[in-house]
Amino acid sequence: MTVLVTGASRGIGREIALLFAKKGYQVAANYCRSGPEMEKLVQEAEHQGFTILPVRADLADHEAVKRMVQEVENNFGAVDVLVNNAGIALQKLVQDTTWEEWRNVFAINVDGMFSCTQAVLPGMIRRQKGRIINLSSMWGVTGGSCEVAYSASKAAVIGFTKALAKEAGPSGITVNCIAPGVIATQMNQRLSKEDLEALREETPLMKIGSVEDVAEAAFFLASEKAGFITGQVLQVNGGIVI
Repeated sequence: MTVLVTGASRGIGREIALLFAKKGYQVAANYCRSGPEMEKLVQEAEHQGFTILPVRADLADHEAVKRMVQEVENNFGAVDVLVNNAGIALQKLVQDTTWEEWRNVFAINVDGMFSCTQAVLPGMIRRQKGRIINLSSMWGVTGGSCEVAYSASKAAVIGFTKALAKEAGPSGITVNCIAPGVIATQMNQRLSKEDLEALREETPLMKIGSVEDVAEAAFFLASEKAGFITGQVLQVNGGIVI
């Protein structure tokens, strides 16, 4: 079984790639500019007795994505599981957001997801099976003040998931979405200790989530146990959004 994980050099994507490798998958880990981090991931996997194939591509480049998927297929064969994890954040008032910033958020968070999905989907349809797992955010569900571009892009991920689940279901393909809450990642390191503590206190489980929490959810959705689950948004958020 082969999985392609985008944005896998750090954070949630990194943990997803490692977990799938430990579970016996052939793992292709996408990155763009985080070469040193990806090298560390590959070395860590090798130290644990696993192999991870690094595949570089700018997900905003549609043709580059097609070449990346071809590289994965040349090395591992067909992609059985696609985890569209890559994403970037932007914390700005909407009136201060430039057109270039807006487009950049959507280019990675939405366009990249579309390109990756479109590249692997024909093979999944031919084989009449496949798993597509998209990463949204609790802000895609509720919206976040000063994060309009990010929230809008993550809401688009949810709409994409629900529509594609209906389209791909007759081909035996499940399409689901994970909407993490506050997770201890590099992306959230920009938050102050006071803000993180406030978010922790708002969370009914009274803790910040871990990358392992999200990775385990992704692995479940890729498993046979989730074979009758599609078009769903799994909120891994400790109860902060219900």
